[in-house]
Amino acid sequence: MEYILTTNDICKSYGKNQVLKDVSLHIPKGAIYGLIGKNGAGKTTIMRVISGLQRPSSGTYTVCGVNNTAPEIITVRRRIGAIIESVALYKDLSAYDNLKIQCINLGLTSYDKIEELLKLVGLDKTGRKPAGKFSLGMRQRLGIAVALCGSPDILILDEPINGLDPEGIIEIREMLLDINRNKGTTILISSHLLDELSRVADCYGFIDEGKIIREVSKEDLEKSLRKSTSIKVSDIDKTVSFLDGKGLEYEVAANEGISIFADDIKPSDLVVELSGIGVDVLNISQNEETLESYFMNLISDTKGDGNA
Repeated sequence: MEYILTTNDICKSYGKNQVLKDVSLHIPKGAIYGLIGKNGAGKTTIMRVISGLQRPSSGTYTVCGVNNTAPEIITVRRRIGAIIESVALYKDLSAYDNLKIQCINLGLTSYDKIEELLKLVGLDKTGRKPAGKFSLGMRQRLGIAVALCGSPDILILDEPINGLDPEGIIEIREMLLDINRNKGTTILISSHLLDELSRVADCYGFIDEGKIIREVSKEDLEKSLRKSTSIKVSDIDKTVSFLDGKGLEYEVAANEGISIFADDIKPSDLVVELSGIGVDVLNISQNEETLESYFMNLISDTKGDGNA
């Protein structure tokens, strides 16, 4: 697999406070990589290091095959577009003029792509309206357009949907998928809205207390997500004996329901088999572990092993 960005044992400390601890990331070219962690876990710090806003205390990183210790890294960093912590805009200027200033900052002599970028982010009809009068979602989209001015290979977005309403979240989601699929831009994105993140990311890195505790592709994650069938029955004891005989993993809940953990259970077959031993199934539903619960279980397992 070709990686467009990697980090190797990155550490970052502020005085005696170590924020990053041997962080190693592997971001595939063309991927949407979801970085998941609680507040204070180190997500923003690693993004700032990668984008060149801060220096690592130790460790190295590689962007597009160039190590951060090489002189060429200054040029290569121009292939990164980023929004970290907040969107920086000129509030008195229009969307067009904000992009024009960014083009000037990047040393671009042509403004031909500005209209294309405005259309890409859905701001092509805002005219001379100043950015200060934009909604939060519009400002987020303009910020992404600013980050895309230099046609970057990598787009780094720190909580781009934070605070948006459902419509704004959908707009950002569709836009990021469009940028990734049609422009081939690799995207590193963090978000607290893990259900939404699961709709766009195709690989993930889980960070806790400054450490990467797991990296996983979307395909492998889906294989790992625990599936369960929840039932309420007329006879708990008979049902438990039946499940023991089948060698199935299960858990009896306080409300006298039973959760059966298996991928291949067919509800109709289970109802028939239990009926055959005199047990009525009063209610049945199938569930799948969410990205959020997977993350919380991962943190719990890691701390239980004494590794965090």
